[in-house]
Amino acid sequence: MDALSEVLATIQLDGAVYVNAEFTAPWCVEAQYGLHSAACRLPNTNHIVFFHLLMEGRCFVRLLGGSEIIEATAGDVLIFPHDHFHVLGTDLNLSPARVDEIIGVQSAEGLIQMRYGGGGEATKFVCGYLSCDRRMCRPLLSALPQMLRIPLGDGSADGWLADLLRLGVHESLARRPGARSLLSKLFELAFVEALRRFVQSQPPDQKSWLAGLCDPYIGRALALLHGNPARSWTVDDLAREVALSRSALAERFVELIGEPPMKYLTGLRLALAAQALRAGPDGIAGIAERSGYLSEAAFTRAFRREFGMPPGAWRRDV
Repeated sequence: MDALSEVLATIQLDGAVYVNAEFTAPWCVEAQYGLHSAACRLPNTNHIVFFHLLMEGRCFVRLLGGSEIIEATAGDVLIFPHDHFHVLGTDLNLSPARVDEIIGVQSAEGLIQMRYGGGGEATKFVCGYLSCDRRMCRPLLSALPQMLRIPLGDGSADGWLADLLRLGVHESLARRPGARSLLSKLFELAFVEALRRFVQSQPPDQKSWLAGLCDPYIGRALALLHGNPARSWTVDDLAREVALSRSALAERFVELIGEPPMKYLTGLRLALAAQALRAGPDGIAGIAERSGYLSEAAFTRAFRREFGMPPGAWRRDV
């Protein structure tokens, strides 16, 4: 069972690609998408993951005010899990231009064309964002750095995803029907693949939620919880499913995830319930039952402890 896939299935990513950019050396820009921008398209968005895919050329990038500098080349995706302001360019000592000050023409498919720089060697980007529910993504987001570079390939055998993304960009520029939706889905795929590669790159002795995904026992336990959160799980049930003793599972889970299995499950159930309350007209009693609660009253008490208000008020407070 793939723990990462089970976890991501509950997150419900949505996204958009909004800039096709060409910068020519020397250049330096400051960028951030901004939650307010995404909220115009997706009113219930409460978290943004910003990204750049380098289609051609190379550049340097650092967080605004930070000291760590990353070099990125064609086929790399730069991900900012918390949408931090960042600076990128061929020369980071230049005074950065604000991206919102050099925005170009928007195509019929909604893809903005941007060109900027001194006229030298070209670096080409596709930029966009993914939105998600912060409550659903909390374990994942807390385990990711503020900025990461993931190589998706440069045209070699393992570069199939970067090639697909290039094709998606060409489709959008050609203004073919459905091109924007296609490109958005391709970048959701790219984000999942980037996460998979990042998880696989982590050292074996790391203690974190991502390390838990990689662990053969805790990874399976997480997949089981996310795959069927409404089941009346006990630590004994979970230990039996993953072929580990109860005490060993409980100790290993706390060591890697930072909290006991049943507390983790409670948080997951309530986050799913909060999502369901905002997503549709289902009754609170039905949501409570699907969330693993035997009564609406018990669900309401737990929900109030977690979110500071009862489920009905949460639903109205959109």
